[in-house]
Amino acid sequence: MHGISPAASVFLSVFTLIQSTVEALQVIGGNVTVVEGGTANFPCQLIGATETLSQISWQKKTREKPQNNNFFTILKTGPQFVNGYDDRFKFIGDLKAKNGSLQLFRVTLMDEGTYTCIFTLFPSGIHKTEIPLNLLVPPVTILKDDHPILGNEEVSLVTCTAAGSKPPADIRWLTGALAGKVRESTTSTLNANSTTTTISSLLGVPTRELDSQLVKCVVTSAAMTMEETLPFIIQLYFSPMEVTIRETSEGSFICEAEANPPAHITWSRINLPLPQSAVREGAVLWLKEMTPDLNGLYQCEAYNQHGSKQQQLRVYVASVFNSCFSIYTFVCLSTGNCTACWVLFSLLFILIAAAVAAAGYLYKSGTIQWY
Repeated sequence: MHGISPAASVFLSVFTLIQSTVEALQVIGGNVTVVEGGTANFPCQLIGATETLSQISWQKKTREKPQNNNFFTILKTGPQFVNGYDDRFKFIGDLKAKNGSLQLFRVTLMDEGTYTCIFTLFPSGIHKTEIPLNLLVPPVTILKDDHPILGNEEVSLVTCTAAGSKPPADIRWLTGALAGKVRESTTSTLNANSTTTTISSLLGVPTRELDSQLVKCVVTSAAMTMEETLPFIIQLYFSPMEVTIRETSEGSFICEAEANPPAHITWSRINLPLPQSAVREGAVLWLKEMTPDLNGLYQCEAYNQHGSKQQQLRVYVASVFNSCFSIYTFVCLSTGNCTACWVLFSLLFILIAAAVAAAGYLYKSGTIQWY
């Protein structure tokens, strides 16, 4: 059996020494998770090393650049960028302490990926660790009125959206007094950039009992520091319902209607133009002087995009001449037909005629005298 030569013995000794040194080395990294827009700290520490440290270098493989590439190197002369400058990166380590830690500001989803920290030692070579960067993306929340129209069939009342969240957001509803009368329907869609859009609609039969009720959409996500609550007052939309005409002062009438959205009001006179003494001011009709030229049927129309409804005002002005006394002006205002006007006018005419006859009798009998 041949013995080992002195040269081989030296080589084996050196190899054994290097191997034991390498086995004692360890590069400490970790996993990094950060919210989009925040700051990521990449820890990288070499421990157990007694060899000479030549340099520390960084590589990355991200959504923006899926191929592994060098981007940062720390030498004895200082840190420097490779393959392009990015002012968001900052070296926060210490070459002498074998600390290669980096900091990345204003992190975006395109920065997500794997970052590799590499120590180059002599004579053992390179030692590295991979550090995954995971992004959390808060959702953009939107609450949308679905404009339910008063009816008897189930429809969507309001929709809550948590868009572009990573990981997916959760949506739940607080329905308060409407518990058991409404239900929720939720869907999620995975976007091309790995974020998720979650949409939840609150469904119910749009009856009057749902109108003006408060509900709340509650959004939670690991990317949010706290849950977000979006309050919403349910509004039911409908065409004008009962239309009323109300006298607010002498000769001034206002047209009112329950509707959602609020109704527009127009005044007109049936088959005739409005006289000069009748003035329209929005929902108000102002009859400035009670003269017979105002006579006619006036119509108030209330309308919105869902429909319209009308109400009418009958105006009748009559002058009765009394040779004994003066001219009497009789005014009748009513909605609908004018039966009441004619009854009142007839009674007034009878009373005036009776008064005139009585005055004539008293004059002829000498009871009263004219001067």
